[in-house]
Amino acid sequence: MTVISPRHGMVLLAAALLTAGCGLGAELDREADPERTGVHATAGADVAAEPSVAPPLEPPTATAPEGCPATGVNVTTGMVNAAMGLRAMPVTITNCGTGEQRVNGYPDVRVRDMNRQPMDVTVLKGTGPIAQMEDPGPHPVTLKPGESARSVFAWRYSAVDPATQRGSGVYVEIAPAPGVARQTVVPEGGLDVGETGLLGTTAWEKVAD
Repeated sequence: MTVISPRHGMVLLAAALLTAGCGLGAELDREADPERTGVHATAGADVAAEPSVAPPLEPPTATAPEGCPATGVNVTTGMVNAAMGLRAMPVTITNCGTGEQRVNGYPDVRVRDMNRQPMDVTVLKGTGPIAQMEDPGPHPVTLKPGESARSVFAWRYSAVDPATQRGSGVYVEIAPAPGVARQTVVPEGGLDVGETGLLGTTAWEKVAD
């Protein structure tokens, strides 16, 4: 009969516990992650997936400062840059509210003539058919109070009647996103897109400080 010393027995016992621990750990891993995704849930906590995109513009706050639209953002347009029949105009939204605003994508636009009648203008997401311009594409943009984001509107000149301004987009209604109230702006010189023109837009991009 083999006699095992107490010290040798302790070594064997430790090895057995380590072996059992490895098996127990593997079993717990299988129960926690049966699909072998590599993601383990934390006990007692709900695990929620991170959103892939930012939510649309947040609902307006009830305490918008005086002079700030109910949406919490203000829309302005810059000077029209005209070259060889190609037009480009910056459009800026500024968070004039008291909380953060989030946008993701392209402006929502409607063009009206001098009589405020809707014009037959196709508004594009991107500028490809009009000109090759840098477009950041849809991505989450968070604006703190006072911060701004910008889109560029692009179009090609189309015939406009100088007497009646027929074919000119005098009033342009712009919203940061579909479903948000549009604001009406009157760009200097109007949008000479014609009666059946194309209007390209780039996605909102945060304006650097």
